Amino acid sequence: MIPASPLALDGWRHVYSGKVRDLYVPADTAEGASPAHLLVVASDRVSAFDHVLSPGIPDKGVLLTTLSLWWFDRLAGSDGGRGIPNHLAADHALEGDEAVELIPDAVRGRAMLVRSLDMQPIECVVRGYLTGSGWAEYQASRTVCGIPLPEGLTDGDRLPEPLYTPAYKAPMGEHDENITYERSVELVGDDTAAALRDLSLEIYRRAAAIAEERGLILADTKFEFGYDDAGVLTLADEVLTSDSSRYWDAEAWRTGTTPTERMASFDKQIVRDWLAANWDKQGEPPALPDDIVTRTRARYAELLEQLTS
Repeated sequence: MIPASPLALDGWRHVYSGKVRDLYVPADTAEGASPAHLLVVASDRVSAFDHVLSPGIPDKGVLLTTLSLWWFDRLAGSDGGRGIPNHLAADHALEGDEAVELIPDAVRGRAMLVRSLDMQPIECVVRGYLTGSGWAEYQASRTVCGIPLPEGLTDGDRLPEPLYTPAYKAPMGEHDENITYERSVELVGDDTAAALRDLSLEIYRRAAAIAEERGLILADTKFEFGYDDAGVLTLADEVLTSDSSRYWDAEAWRTGTTPTERMASFDKQIVRDWLAANWDKQGEPPALPDDIVTRTRARYAELLEQLTS
């Protein structure tokens, strides 16, 4: 279920809504034409178990966009590493001697003006720790996405090396599918598959080091990339947010005595847990209680503050 009636924005035409984000093109873009720029708007919607829930999480769109922009800046070279090209476009233009804001007032703070890219059909997942679906697979076969791992690992353990486990970005309405690296080569070719893998691992290692300096563990994350007009592989979409990444508190991970204590994530896990305990996944999900909404917002805000302060 995707909420109807996206915002009408002067100068922009709505073209798509996902569970969380809305996409706009300049209003004068011809039907079927590829625009030079897009407006990506992060809403306050929250989803779980393939449903958009009610109510949303106040300020979620602003918190996620602010975190994405902070990470794009770090990865562009402000962390001391090499600059990773990203899809951000200038959000101001000069008219005479004045700078004019290009992002509409109604969505300022939760929108990014970005360049249009030739997006690649691979979701680039990097796992630094054993958890979630990876832990379930490891228990059954001592592998994660088919990659063999040593005996003796437990839920939440750091992996010997970060693993690149790509997924195929399924058509709208379908679930993404974990694939082998060899399958990614079949989909995008040797050079692009290798570039996606190497760039994803580089970004993960840099981001994990930054998070560690701030008392956080980046357990896993996912990236999306596209080629720009010059053929440069470019980081796109959101990056290293609570919705695309799993962060843990490093001290809790070291000292916690249960998986729940060690791996409490800075995201909507509070929502998932409440929904799992209060809904049988039949029909429409129930409305979220006020305290669940408040606690989830606080968790998103806590991560932003801890990373960027």
